[in-house]
Amino acid sequence: MELPATDTLDLELANGWLTVWFNDPSRRNPLTAARTAELLALAGHLARRRDIRGVVFRGRGGIFSAGGDLKAFQAAFQGQADREAVRRASLEGGAMFNALARLPQFTVMVIEGAAMAGGLGLAATGDLVIADRGARFSLSETRIGLTPAQIAPHLVARLGMVVARRLMLTGTMMDAPRAQVLGLVDEVVEGEAGIAAALVRARADLAAAAPGAVAAIKAQLALLPGQTPEDRAIFAADSFADRMLSAEGHEGIAAFFEKRKPAWAEGEES
Repeated sequence: MELPATDTLDLELANGWLTVWFNDPSRRNPLTAARTAELLALAGHLARRRDIRGVVFRGRGGIFSAGGDLKAFQAAFQGQADREAVRRASLEGGAMFNALARLPQFTVMVIEGAAMAGGLGLAATGDLVIADRGARFSLSETRIGLTPAQIAPHLVARLGMVVARRLMLTGTMMDAPRAQVLGLVDEVVEGEAGIAAALVRARADLAAAAPGAVAAIKAQLALLPGQTPEDRAIFAADSFADRMLSAEGHEGIAAFFEKRKPAWAEGEES
C-alpha cells in the first residue's frame, strides 16, 4: 500500500517507521488548512497500516511548528470572515488533532526551535516528546485574543488540569527543561546527534512490544475519559480477552516459555 501523495508533508518510510516532515520552514511550518487536511488524510491511511510500527513528526529547518496560520487569519478578518467558515476550520483542526492522538502506531514528536500554540498542541498528542535543549514552547493564543480551543483536551490529557489551565491562561514561554519538568517533554537532548540517539532508543524500546497490543492499549486509553467505571471494566475485559486469544498473544506466551524472542522482535538488538 503506497503512502498518500502530499504537498505540505515530506514522508520517509524505512524499517517500519514513518517520518513526517513539515516542509515550510520559511514560514515556521504553520498548521495551514492544507497541512491540516493532509495530516487528517494521512492519519486515516495510517489507521490501516499495521506494518508501520512508529511515526515520527518533525519540522524542516530546525523548527517544529509555530501553530496556526496567522496570515490566513489576517486575510479572513480583512474579508470579514464568515463565522460558520471559521467553525468548520476549527472542527477540521480538532478532527486532525484527535486522529493523530488515536493513531494505532507509537508516535514521537521531535521538537526543535519552537512549538507554539497549535504546534504545542500537536506535540501533546504524541506518545513520546523529544526536545532539543534550545527549543521553546508557548500556548500563545490568549496573547493575541484567541483560545487554544481544540487542543485543550490533549493538553489536559498530557499535563493534567492544573498545569494545562495555567499554561493556557497565561501563554507563558517555556524552555525545554521547564517543559520537561511540567510533563510536556519526555527527553531533552543536545542537537541533532542527541535527537538521533533518542530516536534509536525509542525504536529499540518499541521493538519488543507487539504492534497489535500497542494499538489495542492506545484505543483503550483514548476512551477512558468518557467511560463510566463499569464501561471501563467491560471494555478492558473485552480487550484483554481479544489479546489473549489473538495470534500475537499465542506467539508472545509461547516465546516466553520457549525462552526466545517473539516473531515481531526477531532481528532486533537486545
